[in-house]
Amino acid sequence: MTSTILLAFALMLVLEGAMPFIAPAAWRETFRRLIQFSDGQIRFVGLTSMLIGLVLLVLFS
Repeated sequence: MTSTILLAFALMLVLEGAMPFIAPAAWRETFRRLIQFSDGQIRFVGLTSMLIGLVLLVLFS
């Protein structure tokens, strides 16, 4: 169980690092736009991301 969690965390780091590595200007612009969002909008983006992740976990496990 622990090794699976660590593998998932490692994969997350690889995927999170891909965008700033491949397109740093686009990554920076994305964050520039995100800081203009209200707290509610950022929470909605986070909730949507978590729900999509949960659905994908259920579908592929």
